[in-house]
Amino acid sequence: MRRPRLLPGGLVLASAFALALPLAAAGAPEPPARPDDGEIQTQRDRVGDRADRVGELTQRLSEAETRLTELSARVELAMEDANKARVDLDRAELARSRAEQTAAGAQGQANAAADEVERQRARLDEFAAGSYRQGSKLGSLTAYVGARGPDELLERAELLDTVGRTQLDVLDDLERSRIDRVNKDSLAREALEEAAAARATAAEAKGRADTAQQAAIAARASQASTSARLEAERSGVQQELTAARAAVRGLESQRDRYEEWLEASQAAQAQQAAEAQAAAGNAQGGPAPDSDDDTEVATGSVETVVRRALSQLGMPYAWGGGNSSGPTRGIRDGGVADSYGDYQKIGFDCSGLMIYAFAGAGVQLDHYSGYQYQSGTQVPLSSMQRGDMLFWRSGGRVHHVALYLGGGRMVEAPYSGSKVRVTSVRYAGIAPYAVRLL
Repeated sequence: MRRPRLLPGGLVLASAFALALPLAAAGAPEPPARPDDGEIQTQRDRVGDRADRVGELTQRLSEAETRLTELSARVELAMEDANKARVDLDRAELARSRAEQTAAGAQGQANAAADEVERQRARLDEFAAGSYRQGSKLGSLTAYVGARGPDELLERAELLDTVGRTQLDVLDDLERSRIDRVNKDSLAREALEEAAAARATAAEAKGRADTAQQAAIAARASQASTSARLEAERSGVQQELTAARAAVRGLESQRDRYEEWLEASQAAQAQQAAEAQAAAGNAQGGPAPDSDDDTEVATGSVETVVRRALSQLGMPYAWGGGNSSGPTRGIRDGGVADSYGDYQKIGFDCSGLMIYAFAGAGVQLDHYSGYQYQSGTQVPLSSMQRGDMLFWRSGGRVHHVALYLGGGRMVEAPYSGSKVRVTSVRYAGIAPYAVRLL
Protein backbone atom coordinates (compact mmCIF):
# COMPACT_ATOMS: atom_id res chain seq x y z
CA MET A 1 0.00 0.00 0.00
CA ARG A 2 1.37 3.42 -0.94
CA ARG A 3 1.60 5.75 2.05
CA PRO A 4 1.80 9.57 1.82
CA ARG A 5 4.70 11.30 3.54
CA LEU A 6 3.75 13.42 6.55
CA LEU A 7 4.62 17.08 6.23
CA PRO A 8 4.70 19.78 8.92
CA GLY A 9 1.42 21.43 9.76
CA GLY A 10 -0.77 18.56 8.52
CA LEU A 11 -0.41 19.52 4.82
CA VAL A 12 -1.09 16.00 3.67
CA LEU A 13 -4.39 15.97 5.51
CA ALA A 14 -5.38 19.34 4.06
CA SER A 15 -4.40 18.21 0.57
CA ALA A 16 -6.39 15.02 0.99
CA PHE A 17 -9.52 16.88 1.98
CA ALA A 18 -9.02 19.28 -0.96
CA LEU A 19 -8.84 16.32 -3.30
CA ALA A 20 -11.85 14.74 -1.67
CA LEU A 21 -14.17 17.78 -1.95
CA PRO A 22 -15.47 16.89 -5.42
CA LEU A 23 -16.14 13.34 -4.26
CA ALA A 24 -17.96 14.51 -1.12
CA ALA A 25 -20.13 16.77 -3.22
CA ALA A 26 -20.93 13.77 -5.44
CA GLY A 27 -22.04 11.66 -2.49
CA ALA A 28 -18.69 9.90 -1.73
CA PRO A 29 -18.35 8.27 1.73
CA GLU A 30 -17.17 10.41 4.61
CA PRO A 31 -13.47 10.04 5.51
CA PRO A 32 -12.75 7.81 8.54
CA ALA A 33 -11.49 9.38 11.74
CA ARG A 34 -7.75 9.87 11.83
CA PRO A 35 -5.91 10.25 15.15
CA ASP A 36 -3.86 13.41 15.39
CA ASP A 37 -0.08 13.13 15.60
CA GLY A 38 -0.03 13.44 19.39
CA GLU A 39 -2.49 10.58 19.88
CA ILE A 40 -0.59 8.38 17.43
CA GLN A 41 2.68 9.02 19.26
CA THR A 42 1.07 8.24 22.63
CA GLN A 43 -0.28 4.95 21.33
CA ARG A 44 3.09 4.09 19.80
CA ASP A 45 4.76 4.71 23.15
CA ARG A 46 2.25 2.37 24.79
CA VAL A 47 2.88 -0.27 22.14
CA GLY A 48 6.61 0.08 22.72
CA ASP A 49 6.17 -0.43 26.48
CA ARG A 50 3.89 -3.40 25.94
CA ALA A 51 6.25 -4.89 23.38
CA ASP A 52 9.05 -4.78 25.93
CA ARG A 53 6.77 -6.36 28.52
CA VAL A 54 5.64 -9.02 26.04
CA GLY A 55 9.28 -9.87 25.33
CA GLU A 56 10.02 -10.18 29.04
CA LEU A 57 6.93 -12.27 29.71
CA THR A 58 7.56 -14.44 26.65
CA GLN A 59 11.00 -15.26 28.05
CA ARG A 60 9.51 -16.10 31.44
CA LEU A 61 6.88 -18.22 29.73
CA SER A 62 9.57 -20.17 27.93
CA GLU A 63 11.39 -20.75 31.22
CA ALA A 64 8.13 -21.83 32.85
CA GLU A 65 7.43 -24.35 30.11
CA THR A 66 10.95 -25.73 30.47
CA ARG A 67 10.48 -26.15 34.21
CA LEU A 68 7.12 -27.85 33.69
CA THR A 69 8.69 -30.22 31.20
CA GLU A 70 11.48 -31.05 33.65
CA LEU A 71 8.87 -31.65 36.36
CA SER A 72 6.96 -34.08 34.17
CA ALA A 73 10.18 -35.93 33.36
CA ARG A 74 11.09 -36.13 37.05
CA VAL A 75 7.71 -37.61 37.94
CA GLU A 76 7.85 -40.13 35.09
CA LEU A 77 11.40 -41.06 36.10
CA ALA A 78 10.37 -41.63 39.70
CA MET A 79 7.49 -43.85 38.58
CA GLU A 80 9.83 -45.85 36.35
CA ASP A 81 12.19 -46.24 39.31
CA ALA A 82 9.29 -47.82 41.15
CA ASN A 83 8.75 -50.12 38.18
CA LYS A 84 12.42 -51.15 38.29
CA ALA A 85 12.31 -51.81 42.03
CA ARG A 86 9.18 -53.92 41.59
CA VAL A 87 10.93 -56.05 38.93
CA ASP A 88 14.02 -56.38 41.15
CA LEU A 89 11.80 -57.48 44.02
CA ASP A 90 10.21 -60.19 41.89
CA ARG A 91 13.64 -61.44 40.89
CA ALA A 92 14.88 -61.51 44.48
CA GLU A 93 11.80 -63.36 45.66
CA LEU A 94 12.34 -65.99 42.94
CA ALA A 95 15.97 -66.41 44.03
CA ARG A 96 14.87 -66.77 47.66
CA SER A 97 12.33 -69.43 46.74
CA ARG A 98 14.92 -71.42 44.82
CA ALA A 99 17.44 -71.18 47.68
CA GLU A 100 14.88 -72.43 50.18
CA GLN A 101 14.08 -75.38 47.93
CA THR A 102 17.81 -76.21 47.73
CA ALA A 103 18.15 -75.92 51.49
CA ALA A 104 15.17 -78.19 52.07
CA GLY A 105 16.60 -80.79 49.71
CA ALA A 106 20.02 -80.66 51.34
CA GLN A 107 18.48 -80.94 54.77
CA GLY A 108 16.54 -84.02 53.67
CA GLN A 109 19.73 -85.61 52.41
CA ALA A 110 21.48 -84.77 55.70
CA ASN A 111 18.66 -86.39 57.65
CA ALA A 112 18.95 -89.51 55.49
CA ALA A 113 22.69 -89.62 56.18
CA ALA A 114 22.01 -89.31 59.91
CA ASP A 115 19.63 -92.25 59.73
CA GLU A 116 22.33 -94.25 57.99
CA VAL A 117 24.81 -93.40 60.75
CA GLU A 118 22.36 -94.64 63.36
CA ARG A 119 21.75 -97.84 61.39
CA GLN A 120 25.46 -98.54 61.13
CA ARG A 121 25.94 -97.75 64.79
CA ALA A 122 23.25 -100.27 65.70
CA ARG A 123 25.05 -102.90 63.62
CA LEU A 124 28.31 -102.09 65.36
CA ASP A 125 26.72 -102.25 68.80
CA GLU A 126 25.21 -105.62 67.92
CA PHE A 127 28.58 -106.92 66.78
CA ALA A 128 30.37 -105.58 69.86
CA ALA A 129 27.80 -107.15 72.21
CA GLY A 130 28.23 -110.50 70.49
CA SER A 131 31.99 -110.31 70.68
CA TYR A 132 31.89 -109.45 74.37
CA ARG A 133 29.70 -112.45 75.10
CA GLN A 134 32.29 -114.61 73.34
CA GLY A 135 35.15 -113.14 75.42
CA SER A 136 36.83 -111.24 72.56
CA LYS A 137 38.74 -107.97 72.87
CA LEU A 138 36.16 -105.68 71.36
CA GLY A 139 35.28 -103.86 74.61
CA SER A 140 37.36 -100.87 73.44
CA LEU A 141 35.72 -100.60 70.08
CA THR A 142 33.95 -97.32 70.95
CA ALA A 143 37.29 -95.63 71.57
CA TYR A 144 38.52 -96.88 68.21
CA VAL A 145 35.61 -95.33 66.41
CA GLY A 146 36.40 -91.93 68.01
CA ALA A 147 40.07 -91.97 66.94
CA ARG A 148 41.10 -89.01 64.74
CA GLY A 149 44.91 -89.24 64.44
CA PRO A 150 47.50 -91.72 63.12
CA ASP A 151 49.23 -92.18 66.51
CA GLU A 152 46.05 -93.19 68.25
CA LEU A 153 45.22 -95.59 65.44
CA LEU A 154 48.64 -97.24 65.77
CA GLU A 155 48.14 -97.76 69.49
CA ARG A 156 44.92 -99.61 68.76
CA ALA A 157 46.22 -101.61 65.81
CA GLU A 158 46.16 -104.78 67.85
CA LEU A 159 42.39 -104.77 67.52
CA LEU A 160 42.81 -105.66 63.87
CA ASP A 161 43.97 -109.13 64.94
CA THR A 162 40.60 -109.85 66.52
CA VAL A 163 38.27 -108.01 64.10
CA GLY A 164 37.61 -109.80 60.86
CA ARG A 165 36.91 -108.39 57.42
CA THR A 166 33.19 -108.19 58.03
CA GLN A 167 33.66 -106.15 61.19
CA LEU A 168 36.07 -103.78 59.40
CA ASP A 169 33.47 -103.27 56.70
CA VAL A 170 31.02 -102.25 59.43
CA LEU A 171 33.49 -99.63 60.66
CA ASP A 172 34.18 -98.35 57.16
CA ASP A 173 30.47 -98.04 56.43
CA LEU A 174 30.00 -96.11 59.64
CA GLU A 175 32.78 -93.66 58.80
CA ARG A 176 31.49 -93.08 55.29
CA SER A 177 28.00 -92.43 56.62
CA ARG A 178 29.39 -89.99 59.14
CA ILE A 179 31.35 -88.08 56.49
CA ASP A 180 28.34 -88.06 54.19
CA ARG A 181 26.22 -86.56 56.93
CA VAL A 182 28.79 -83.84 57.59
CA ASN A 183 28.87 -82.96 53.88
CA LYS A 184 25.09 -82.89 53.61
CA ASP A 185 24.83 -80.70 56.71
CA SER A 186 27.39 -78.29 55.25
CA LEU A 187 25.47 -78.10 51.99
CA ALA A 188 22.27 -77.43 53.90
CA ARG A 189 23.90 -74.60 55.86
CA GLU A 190 25.26 -73.03 52.67
CA ALA A 191 21.85 -73.24 51.03
CA LEU A 192 20.23 -71.64 54.08
CA GLU A 193 22.81 -68.84 54.02
CA GLU A 194 22.01 -68.26 50.37
CA ALA A 195 18.31 -68.14 51.25
CA ALA A 196 19.01 -65.59 53.98
CA ALA A 197 21.03 -63.47 51.55
CA ALA A 198 18.20 -63.70 49.01
CA ARG A 199 15.71 -62.56 51.63
CA ALA A 200 17.94 -59.57 52.46
CA THR A 201 18.15 -58.72 48.77
CA ALA A 202 14.37 -58.96 48.49
CA ALA A 203 13.91 -56.69 51.49
CA GLU A 204 16.35 -54.17 50.03
CA ALA A 205 14.54 -54.25 46.69
CA LYS A 206 11.23 -53.67 48.47
CA GLY A 207 12.77 -50.73 50.29
CA ARG A 208 13.92 -49.27 46.98
CA ALA A 209 10.42 -49.73 45.60
CA ASP A 210 8.90 -47.88 48.54
CA THR A 211 11.51 -45.14 48.26
CA ALA A 212 10.90 -44.75 44.52
CA GLN A 213 7.15 -44.50 45.03
CA GLN A 214 7.55 -41.92 47.79
CA ALA A 215 9.97 -39.99 45.58
CA ALA A 216 7.30 -39.78 42.88
CA ILE A 217 4.78 -38.53 45.42
CA ALA A 218 7.23 -36.02 46.88
CA ALA A 219 8.29 -34.79 43.43
CA ARG A 220 4.72 -34.06 42.47
CA ALA A 221 3.71 -32.61 45.84
CA SER A 222 6.74 -30.31 46.18
CA GLN A 223 6.17 -28.89 42.71
CA ALA A 224 2.37 -28.76 42.75
CA SER A 225 2.16 -25.16 43.97
CA THR A 226 4.96 -24.12 41.62
CA SER A 227 3.26 -25.80 38.70
CA ALA A 228 -0.05 -24.09 39.47
CA ARG A 229 1.65 -20.72 39.76
CA LEU A 230 3.51 -21.22 36.48
CA GLU A 231 0.32 -22.23 34.68
CA ALA A 232 -1.47 -19.14 36.03
CA GLU A 233 1.49 -16.97 35.03
CA ARG A 234 1.50 -18.54 31.59
CA SER A 235 -2.18 -17.69 31.17
CA GLY A 236 -1.60 -14.13 32.36
CA VAL A 237 1.36 -13.71 30.03
CA GLN A 238 -0.65 -14.94 27.08
CA GLN A 239 -3.52 -12.59 27.88
CA GLU A 240 -1.19 -9.63 28.16
CA LEU A 241 0.59 -10.62 24.96
CA THR A 242 -2.76 -10.88 23.15
CA ALA A 243 -3.87 -7.52 24.51
CA ALA A 244 -0.62 -5.86 23.41
CA ARG A 245 -0.91 -7.29 19.93
CA ALA A 246 -4.55 -6.21 19.75
CA ALA A 247 -3.53 -2.66 20.63
CA VAL A 248 -0.90 -2.68 17.90
CA ARG A 249 -3.38 -4.06 15.39
CA GLY A 250 -5.95 -1.44 16.44
CA LEU A 251 -3.56 1.43 15.78
CA GLU A 252 -2.43 0.00 12.48
CA SER A 253 -6.00 -0.72 11.42
CA GLN A 254 -7.19 2.78 12.26
CA ARG A 255 -4.33 4.38 10.38
CA ASP A 256 -4.69 1.96 7.44
CA ARG A 257 -8.38 2.73 7.06
CA TYR A 258 -7.60 6.42 6.75
CA GLU A 259 -4.80 5.81 4.26
CA GLU A 260 -7.03 3.49 2.23
CA TRP A 261 -9.65 6.21 2.07
CA LEU A 262 -6.98 8.73 1.10
CA GLU A 263 -5.71 6.51 -1.67
CA ALA A 264 -9.23 5.83 -2.86
CA SER A 265 -9.81 9.59 -3.08
CA GLN A 266 -6.64 10.06 -5.03
CA ALA A 267 -7.52 7.10 -7.24
CA ALA A 268 -10.80 8.82 -8.18
CA GLN A 269 -8.73 11.66 -9.71
CA ALA A 270 -6.58 9.23 -11.71
CA GLN A 271 -8.79 6.27 -12.67
CA GLN A 272 -6.47 4.83 -15.26
CA ALA A 273 -3.53 4.67 -12.86
CA ALA A 274 -5.75 3.02 -10.22
CA GLU A 275 -6.98 0.37 -12.70
CA ALA A 276 -3.42 -0.41 -13.81
CA GLN A 277 -2.37 -0.69 -10.18
CA ALA A 278 -5.36 -2.99 -9.39
CA ALA A 279 -4.56 -5.21 -12.40
CA ALA A 280 -0.96 -5.55 -11.26
CA GLY A 281 -2.07 -6.25 -7.68
CA ASN A 282 -4.42 -9.05 -8.79
CA ALA A 283 -1.68 -10.90 -10.67
CA GLN A 284 -0.78 -13.56 -8.07
CA GLY A 285 -0.19 -17.33 -7.92
CA GLY A 286 2.40 -20.07 -7.39
CA PRO A 287 2.78 -23.76 -7.42
CA ALA A 288 1.65 -25.66 -4.36
CA PRO A 289 4.44 -27.47 -2.56
CA ASP A 290 4.70 -31.17 -2.97
CA SER A 291 5.25 -33.52 -0.09
CA ASP A 292 6.67 -37.00 0.03
CA ASP A 293 5.81 -39.70 2.49
CA ASP A 294 9.15 -41.19 3.62
CA THR A 295 7.49 -43.73 5.88
CA GLU A 296 9.79 -46.71 6.15
CA VAL A 297 8.31 -50.10 5.29
CA ALA A 298 9.23 -53.25 7.16
CA THR A 299 8.02 -56.82 6.77
CA GLY A 300 7.54 -60.02 8.73
CA SER A 301 7.71 -59.92 12.49
CA VAL A 302 8.26 -56.14 12.54
CA GLU A 303 4.82 -55.67 11.02
CA THR A 304 3.40 -58.10 13.57
CA VAL A 305 4.82 -55.93 16.36
CA VAL A 306 3.48 -52.74 14.77
CA ARG A 307 0.01 -54.23 14.20
CA ARG A 308 -0.23 -55.41 17.80
CA ALA A 309 0.75 -51.98 19.13
CA LEU A 310 -1.69 -50.16 16.81
CA SER A 311 -4.46 -52.57 17.74
CA GLN A 312 -4.51 -50.98 21.21
CA LEU A 313 -5.11 -47.39 20.05
CA GLY A 314 -7.54 -45.70 22.43
CA MET A 315 -6.80 -48.14 25.29
CA PRO A 316 -6.53 -46.24 28.63
CA TYR A 317 -3.16 -45.60 30.23
CA ALA A 318 -2.77 -47.62 33.45
CA TRP A 319 0.50 -47.47 35.37
CA GLY A 320 1.91 -50.98 35.78
CA GLY A 321 -0.64 -52.33 33.29
CA GLY A 322 -0.09 -54.61 30.32
CA ASN A 323 1.61 -57.94 29.70
CA SER A 324 2.30 -60.31 26.80
CA SER A 325 -1.38 -61.27 26.62
CA GLY A 326 -2.81 -57.75 26.48
CA PRO A 327 -4.03 -54.96 28.77
CA THR A 328 -4.25 -55.61 32.52
CA ARG A 329 -5.41 -53.71 35.59
CA GLY A 330 -2.99 -51.01 36.73
CA ILE A 331 -1.37 -50.95 40.17
CA ARG A 332 -1.16 -48.42 42.96
CA ASP A 333 1.81 -46.07 43.19
CA GLY A 334 0.66 -44.05 46.19
CA GLY A 335 0.70 -40.78 44.25
CA VAL A 336 0.28 -39.59 40.66
CA ALA A 337 -1.14 -42.77 39.13
CA ASP A 338 -3.48 -43.24 42.09
CA SER A 339 -4.84 -39.71 41.63
CA TYR A 340 -5.96 -40.75 38.12
CA GLY A 341 -7.38 -44.05 39.38
CA ASP A 342 -4.94 -46.15 37.31
CA TYR A 343 -5.32 -49.08 39.71
CA GLN A 344 -9.00 -49.27 38.69
CA LYS A 345 -8.34 -49.15 34.93
CA ILE A 346 -7.56 -51.89 32.42
CA GLY A 347 -4.83 -50.70 30.09
CA PHE A 348 -1.13 -50.23 29.46
CA ASP A 349 1.75 -48.10 30.63
CA CYS A 350 4.58 -47.30 28.21
CA SER A 351 6.72 -50.38 28.88
CA GLY A 352 3.66 -52.64 29.19
CA LEU A 353 2.62 -51.70 25.64
CA MET A 354 6.08 -52.70 24.38
CA ILE A 355 5.80 -56.06 26.19
CA TYR A 356 2.51 -56.81 24.41
CA ALA A 357 3.66 -55.61 20.98
CA PHE A 358 6.93 -57.62 20.90
CA ALA A 359 5.35 -60.72 22.42
CA GLY A 360 3.70 -61.21 19.01
CA ALA A 361 7.19 -61.76 17.56
CA GLY A 362 8.25 -64.06 20.41
CA VAL A 363 10.36 -61.44 22.21
CA GLN A 364 10.05 -61.20 26.00
CA LEU A 365 10.71 -57.88 27.73
CA ASP A 366 10.89 -56.77 31.35
CA HIS A 367 8.24 -54.34 32.62
CA TYR A 368 10.76 -51.51 33.03
CA SER A 369 11.84 -49.10 30.29
CA GLY A 370 15.41 -48.91 31.65
CA TYR A 371 15.91 -52.65 31.08
CA GLN A 372 14.17 -52.43 27.71
CA TYR A 373 16.75 -49.82 26.63
CA GLN A 374 19.42 -52.49 27.20
CA SER A 375 17.46 -55.36 25.62
CA GLY A 376 18.58 -55.14 21.99
CA THR A 377 20.95 -53.51 19.50
CA GLN A 378 21.33 -49.76 20.02
CA VAL A 379 21.40 -47.81 16.75
CA PRO A 380 21.81 -44.03 16.19
CA LEU A 381 18.57 -42.09 15.80
CA SER A 382 19.66 -41.19 12.27
CA SER A 383 19.38 -44.90 11.39
CA MET A 384 16.15 -45.72 13.24
CA GLN A 385 13.65 -47.91 11.38
CA ARG A 386 10.03 -48.95 11.67
CA GLY A 387 9.67 -51.28 14.63
CA ASP A 388 12.53 -49.79 16.69
CA MET A 389 11.92 -48.64 20.26
CA LEU A 390 12.57 -44.97 21.14
CA PHE A 391 13.41 -43.82 24.66
CA TRP A 392 13.44 -40.58 26.64
CA ARG A 393 15.85 -39.78 29.49
CA SER A 394 16.33 -37.27 32.25
CA GLY A 395 19.53 -37.04 34.25
CA GLY A 396 20.91 -39.98 32.26
CA ARG A 397 18.08 -42.32 33.32
CA VAL A 398 15.31 -43.64 31.06
CA HIS A 399 11.70 -42.78 31.96
CA HIS A 400 9.63 -43.40 28.79
CA VAL A 401 9.51 -45.67 25.72
CA ALA A 402 7.54 -45.68 22.44
CA LEU A 403 7.48 -47.69 19.17
CA TYR A 404 8.69 -45.98 16.00
CA LEU A 405 6.35 -46.33 12.99
CA GLY A 406 8.43 -44.52 10.37
CA GLY A 407 7.83 -41.18 8.71
CA GLY A 408 8.47 -39.31 11.97
CA ARG A 409 5.53 -41.00 13.75
CA MET A 410 5.35 -43.27 16.80
CA VAL A 411 2.78 -45.12 18.95
CA GLU A 412 2.93 -44.80 22.74
CA ALA A 413 1.07 -45.03 26.04
CA PRO A 414 2.02 -41.52 27.19
CA TYR A 415 0.91 -40.77 30.78
CA SER A 416 -1.85 -41.14 33.38
CA GLY A 417 -5.16 -39.74 32.17
CA SER A 418 -4.35 -40.37 28.50
CA LYS A 419 -4.81 -43.23 26.03
CA VAL A 420 -2.62 -45.18 23.63
CA ARG A 421 -2.07 -42.90 20.64
CA VAL A 422 -0.07 -42.23 17.47
CA THR A 423 1.85 -38.96 17.47
CA SER A 424 4.92 -37.26 16.03
CA VAL A 425 8.30 -38.17 17.46
CA ARG A 426 9.33 -35.78 20.25
CA TYR A 427 13.03 -35.04 20.13
CA ALA A 428 13.24 -33.04 23.37
CA GLY A 429 14.89 -35.32 25.93
CA ILE A 430 15.09 -38.30 23.56
CA ALA A 431 17.85 -40.85 24.18
CA PRO A 432 20.66 -40.87 21.57
CA TYR A 433 19.96 -44.43 20.43
CA ALA A 434 16.97 -46.42 19.24
CA VAL A 435 16.80 -50.10 20.22
CA ARG A 436 16.31 -52.73 17.52
CA LEU A 437 15.08 -56.19 18.51
CA LEU A 438 14.14 -57.63 15.09
